[in-house]
Amino acid sequence: MTQHTPPAPKICPACDGFASAAVTLGARDSRGRLRTITVHCPTCLGTGTTPTRHVREGARA
Repeated sequence: MTQHTPPAPKICPACDGFASAAVTLGARDSRGRLRTITVHCPTCLGTGTTPTRHVREGARA
């Protein structure tokens, strides 16, 4: 008996799979390091993939 293989996760169209990025604020702290913040994609919430629609096997579209 064959096993059902789940579909591969789809890449988020908004961030193209690069869900998180470090953005510099343009200033440096007292140690001379660049101040950065981490930003996540608002569409996929930082996962890089979009949820796939679950369709039962054998169901009609």
